[in-house]
Amino acid sequence: MVESPAEAYAIQERAGFDASTPTMIGRSVALRRLLHELDIVAPTDVTVLIHGETGTGKELVAAAIHKRSARGGTLVKVNCAAVPGSLIESELMGHEKGAFTGAWSRRIGRFEAADRGTLFLDEIAEMPLETQPKLLRVLQEREFERLGSNETIRTDARLVAATNRDLQRMAAERGFREDLYYRLNVFPLYLPPLRDRREDIPALAHHFAETFAHRTGRSLDPLPEDFMKRLCAYEWPGNVRELKNVVERAAIFARDGAWRMDTLACLERASFAKTADGESTSCPSRPGSEPLSAEATPRSDRLDDVDRRHILAVLEATNWVVGGPHGAAARLGMKRPTLIYRMKKLGIARSNTTPFDAAARL
Repeated sequence: MVESPAEAYAIQERAGFDASTPTMIGRSVALRRLLHELDIVAPTDVTVLIHGETGTGKELVAAAIHKRSARGGTLVKVNCAAVPGSLIESELMGHEKGAFTGAWSRRIGRFEAADRGTLFLDEIAEMPLETQPKLLRVLQEREFERLGSNETIRTDARLVAATNRDLQRMAAERGFREDLYYRLNVFPLYLPPLRDRREDIPALAHHFAETFAHRTGRSLDPLPEDFMKRLCAYEWPGNVRELKNVVERAAIFARDGAWRMDTLACLERASFAKTADGESTSCPSRPGSEPLSAEATPRSDRLDDVDRRHILAVLEATNWVVGGPHGAAARLGMKRPTLIYRMKKLGIARSNTTPFDAAARL
């Protein structure tokens, strides 16, 4: 069955999510795969690199990793895109009084503040190239100096980084240090975009509507079927964040509690997903109204089994097109040779072909 909000929370609670952070609601294969990997890596101390489009919930996943770890320190967050390039080193390492113009007092850096905890560096691709070797040294040596000081400081901060860009390609094009990329990419986590887990849209939409109604003290009718079909057909380039904004905007206009279709006019001018016969895709209008298919329901928690089902689902959705901007490799966030290698390893092939022959023709 498609999850009710209570069932969705039960799924995310296992991975460290709670009702105040609902962007990981759902029970799709893609989401379950993510939660399974999160379960594996969170108790360790390894560096994690979170890949995902804008609005998919990368900060939420970083918080879950910290919560599920055994670290007694705090979670410290830095958005690399929000800090001027000239100040990022001071932000991370700290500085002494008089280290530069405007340094009126000593400042503790984020690595020091996150000692025995977790440091989350969001939008790591925006870190200036000149600062990257210093970050690499901290990751390798676990030590640094504040600006203006010769005192070496040890740190036990675990690093979790996130990006919505292709760091591997940036490294190949010398837009990001290759050695730092490999140091960050110890355990990659890929957050699926909302368009790749459409079966989660109903539960998310109902949750956002209920949250808005509770917060404002208003009474709202249940979301109608045609309204939900429109939400499910949209491509959601802004992912869960955009869905939340659209639902709340529609709720504001539902003055008598009735949802108005014209509040979704903004979606009509955007792209909608299409099936092979040209019809708009759809999904259940209400949580619990439709069963998941047998293929969509994980039968095993083994990582290879989850990977195989997820890759098969994406291949079917792309009509077994592997390369290109709309192929399975792009949707899975990996390069074409990497996907072909994974297909061979997992024994994935189209009917009446061997895994090797099928991969060779892709």
